[in-house]
Amino acid sequence: MRKIISLLIITIFIIPIQTLYSQKINQEKKMISIIPQPEKAVLIEGEFVLNSSTRFYVPSGQDIFNKTIKYFNDKVSPATGFGLSTTGENNQENVIILIEDKNLHFESYSLEVFKDRILIQSSSAEGAFYAIQSLLQLMPPQIFSNSQQDLLWQIPCVQIEDAPRYKWRGMHLDVSRHFFPKEFIKNYIDYLAMYKLNRFHWHLVDDQGWRIEIKRYPKLTEVGAWRVDRENVTWRERERQKEGEEATYGGFYTQEDVKEIVEYADERHIQVLPEIEMPAHVLSALAAYPEVSCTGGPFTVPPGTYWPNVDIYCAGKEKTFEFLENILNEVIELFPFEYIHIGGDEADKTEWKKCNDCQRRIKEEGLKDEAELQSYFIKRIEKFLVSKNKRLIGWDEILEGGLAPEATVMSWRGMEGGIEAARQRHDVIMTPMSHCYFNFYQGKPEFEPEAFGGYLPLKTVYQFEPTPAELTEEESKFILGGQANLWAEFVPSNENAEYMIFPRIAALAEAVWTNKALRDWNNFENRINRQFVIYDYMKISCAKSIYTVYITPQPDEGTSTLYAALETESSLPEVYFSTDGSEPGTSSVKYLAPIKIENSTTIKASSFIDGMAVSKATVQKFIKHLALLKRPQLKYRNSNNYNGGGDYGLTNGIPGSENFGDGSWTGFHGDDLDAIIDFGEIKNINKISAGFFQKISSWIFLPSNVEYYVSTDGNNYELVSTISSDISDDGKDTIRKDFVSDFAPIKTRYVKVIAKSIGTCPIGHPGAGKKAWLFVDEIIIE
Repeated sequence: MRKIISLLIITIFIIPIQTLYSQKINQEKKMISIIPQPEKAVLIEGEFVLNSSTRFYVPSGQDIFNKTIKYFNDKVSPATGFGLSTTGENNQENVIILIEDKNLHFESYSLEVFKDRILIQSSSAEGAFYAIQSLLQLMPPQIFSNSQQDLLWQIPCVQIEDAPRYKWRGMHLDVSRHFFPKEFIKNYIDYLAMYKLNRFHWHLVDDQGWRIEIKRYPKLTEVGAWRVDRENVTWRERERQKEGEEATYGGFYTQEDVKEIVEYADERHIQVLPEIEMPAHVLSALAAYPEVSCTGGPFTVPPGTYWPNVDIYCAGKEKTFEFLENILNEVIELFPFEYIHIGGDEADKTEWKKCNDCQRRIKEEGLKDEAELQSYFIKRIEKFLVSKNKRLIGWDEILEGGLAPEATVMSWRGMEGGIEAARQRHDVIMTPMSHCYFNFYQGKPEFEPEAFGGYLPLKTVYQFEPTPAELTEEESKFILGGQANLWAEFVPSNENAEYMIFPRIAALAEAVWTNKALRDWNNFENRINRQFVIYDYMKISCAKSIYTVYITPQPDEGTSTLYAALETESSLPEVYFSTDGSEPGTSSVKYLAPIKIENSTTIKASSFIDGMAVSKATVQKFIKHLALLKRPQLKYRNSNNYNGGGDYGLTNGIPGSENFGDGSWTGFHGDDLDAIIDFGEIKNINKISAGFFQKISSWIFLPSNVEYYVSTDGNNYELVSTISSDISDDGKDTIRKDFVSDFAPIKTRYVKVIAKSIGTCPIGHPGAGKKAWLFVDEIIIE
């Protein structure tokens, strides 16, 4: 309920989009506002008017466009009140002409709009379909309404030539953590289609629910599709199912549902990629058939995520492979796409190490260890899929222990897995968390529905570059494209799902369709404003986080002066601010240039369009202290991804929030914080503090202790205090804690701060034995 309420608050707060953008839309009539940006587009004089007398013309025998014509009529008839018939007469007037041109590349198209006709040419039904998507975006945004609109349907005259950069342009949806009904899946597919995406990755299986009917194993949906209802409790705090509790939350898709959805997607030229997880993330299957586990159970379907998750398929039992092959046989019959995704990620091998069957398999197959046993597992499944004329895709963990011969790697933990696979001459789909995880926050968490964590604003998605610069031209050919993923732990409803993907799906689409040289953020942000009008007519719940004001420090090294910059992702709003605690309005100070910070202060700022607030007030505290803008000398280098805002991240006067991706936290991966601050002269001090962050699920832990030292010469340091952490690493997931030391005044020039990292994730954590993160925000000295 907490998530839904926060979403409603956002929806109510933002005023009607049509009101805000009337002036902007008039300006955009002078530009071609299509997403993704076409390869070539020229605006010419005049307009075509679509009316009830307009007809389609297709030369005889070119019936590849029939479905495209039906799609167009289905899209425009609710708003216009009419559909277009097809004529056999090529009268070249008030007509939309579709011509098959074999000289054009697959999926490419040309679209020419003249005053008296529209000409679409392509070599494929796909190309014509994408031309229609561009045509729809050229029309007034009311065309996307489901109710009839009374206006003149004018289309600007243009000449467009267009083709995609990548052949894999995808979106993923997790239906296990939360179940989404069949009709919403169709809506989701339509969202992909409007942005020329052509792959729907359907995550059908995970610990928290089995969502596809398998006739040979009915208990997969009778048992595995249902869990105890904990929807009133946030995901990470849910109790496991208790004895006697009934499992009532869930659902699944019948095989007829699947066929209907696959056909629906095919009509929109979208291939559906099913994901059937293995060998891990399968408690929903083990709850139904515990005999294919190492221990034999019993198991229940978990209502949340619990670590460690050691219960996975047994790789030593033949019955496991028989079970999976029987499942895959039915899946293969339902999905015509050449690929099957088998997961392969986050397989905790604890039980394999103890399992006699697994250890026997390792010995019989001459394997080195459990990592090679996983490789054996994946290779065996791949061999089966190849025998059925299918190809295997797996998350980048399938690289561990040796990659299956023909496997395609989906690189999610970063670009590195994809780079490694491409260098091994394997196909790659890039989907790094840094740019493609739409379950992350896209704005300030205090203004957003509860999310998984992280921070992924629209501009970062737009900067996604699927082909790494490290690859040679030959290696780059193995990059098929990219996709974004929506994991649903914190996405309990259709409205939440829409909110998390819009407008980021538009940025993704341009990243995977448009030539890199043509992509330009400033141009894109002008075009995205029109998309908000479209979303409003579609009655889509979308995030308008690009209007949120971000208050960031701007140090002036020359004068050691701190300034505050107030910025929004979008250039459309004006920003007003206050420093007296009052709510900002248009009578407050208008932001024109960075604000000088002379004392500890709190800035409140909001954005406005046409005098109306379009964001809540952002509040940022600045702390004036002795170490402000004194650049720390670090013994161990911090992460480039978590640098606290730059060289002054630890002394810029800004404390971090409870979102470690907010830009204010400095992260150390496996290393201690060891920092020296030089005042440049002797100072009297009596207090030192440093703020730290813990988020166990993201491998971030508080330091075991923090030590504060002082020195007058920079060589000989005296320990002032040691503060030990009094919070266990198995307690609350998210904690922010200041380690504060008060003492009698001391004269010093140098202050050293050492925060001891726990080094590696503890036993029982999913990352046990791997490097832990240490996050610090501000070192404050008074």
